[in-house]
Amino acid sequence: MISESERKKELIMLPHNAVVVVADGHSATLFRNTAKSGLDLSETQKVTQDSLSGDGAQIDEGSPRDDEEATFAAQLTRHLNGMVLKNKVDDIAIIADPSTLGVMRKHYHKELQMRLRKEVAKTLTNSDLKTIENALG
Repeated sequence: MISESERKKELIMLPHNAVVVVADGHSATLFRNTAKSGLDLSETQKVTQDSLSGDGAQIDEGSPRDDEEATFAAQLTRHLNGMVLKNKVDDIAIIADPSTLGVMRKHYHKELQMRLRKEVAKTLTNSDLKTIENALG
């Protein structure tokens, strides 16, 4: 039988090659876990509003700034859904500020939900790798 501490450790560990998304309402950085065991993140892609422009309709969340941030979150999620559906992602973890994460959740494809290993509701887009890795652990 697996102990509670081993079970928690197992849940926290991200598989090799898992994608980690660190996002806010304006940009996102995608990382891959390059460690065979443990966590060692390597940046693979920067995603901005410009790089996703034309990827979906505007979303009305209230103020123009909120609309812009919600639209980016929805577009980012569609981008991630596409990666999952094209089998470019087997496992995924998402770290985003609470409002961005809330919008993203509304747009998760069922397949993305099945591959989602962890969500963290924190703003870490300007954080160093160690801080991001610690947030996952």
